[in-house]
Amino acid sequence: MMLQAPCRVLVVDDSAVVRQVLSEILAADPGIEVVGTAADPLLAREKIKRLNPDVLTLDVEMPRMDGLAFLENLMRLHPMPVVMVSSLTERGADTTLQALALGAVDFVAKPKLDIARGLESYAAEIRSKVKDAARSRVRASVSRPRQVSEQPLITPRPGFRTTDKLIALGASAGGTEALRTVLEAMPADAPAIVMAQHLPASFSSAFAERLDRHSAMSVREASDGEAILPGHAYLPAGGRHLRVIRDGARWRCRIDDSAPVNLHKPAVDVLFQSVARSAGANAIGAILTGMGEDGARGLLEMKQAGAATLAQDETSSVVWGMPGSAVRLGAVDDVLPLERIAERLLLLARS
Repeated sequence: MMLQAPCRVLVVDDSAVVRQVLSEILAADPGIEVVGTAADPLLAREKIKRLNPDVLTLDVEMPRMDGLAFLENLMRLHPMPVVMVSSLTERGADTTLQALALGAVDFVAKPKLDIARGLESYAAEIRSKVKDAARSRVRASVSRPRQVSEQPLITPRPGFRTTDKLIALGASAGGTEALRTVLEAMPADAPAIVMAQHLPASFSSAFAERLDRHSAMSVREASDGEAILPGHAYLPAGGRHLRVIRDGARWRCRIDDSAPVNLHKPAVDVLFQSVARSAGANAIGAILTGMGEDGARGLLEMKQAGAATLAQDETSSVVWGMPGSAVRLGAVDDVLPLERIAERLLLLARS
């Protein structure tokens, strides 16, 4: 049996401490080879040509060239898997979301204090994300503005109104853009949507605001106990689980701070399982691009409760971990490319 060659990684960061710590963390895994480091994008550009790495870890805030400008050029001219190293700040969240829109596969958080110990505390996650990135699908990016529009990118389509359907979406790596694509195609009066996307607490507000700017629907962080209404899409607030509960003839959001599930909080399984119990056959579930298996069992519970279920196909997924797991589990009615999922969700909601 042939052994798989380790993925080759180039670490790009202006901090010598971060370069050293990340290199040591990654090199401790036999499935990873750190082929080099670079202190800024200009050096990184030369080393990419010379070393031909499989994956790049990239800090955003660096000297000599803005990290986003470098990423944009890289994904246009030499697309490759990139894992961002981002600070857990409001500015860091917004920049990271822009990086994901430009084509970065995933990101790891860089603590503000005691960086070395902070990075080492989730070394396993860093190594896992880098290895998963090496297996991801990366495409050359098209030219697009780095700042999102203040207006929805679509004209709301009139005439769609329903109060008896609920759409549940789950995603991880690649999901910030996949969710944007789905919500962009939804009319202003679409059925209510509840979502779970693997993000740290400090990123959820910026992500909700970004989705809201791109959608005719009203996208917001869910608050505990609020009614779930048509024309609205709800994300869990700040690294917490979102559940759907039944309250008479309506659904409400339940936000809780219980333990991670499948190592995640929010977890897609938590959301999907609650939708299966509270909405049953009135729900539609879709699992989008992401690493791991989170959401597969929950989607199966939704299907067993009578809900229609969809999965993003492998070709359009950045990482076909979560959708692939759901398909193998028998949880999926239909597998579709990302650009067709919104249309199918609306068709199912009308039936």
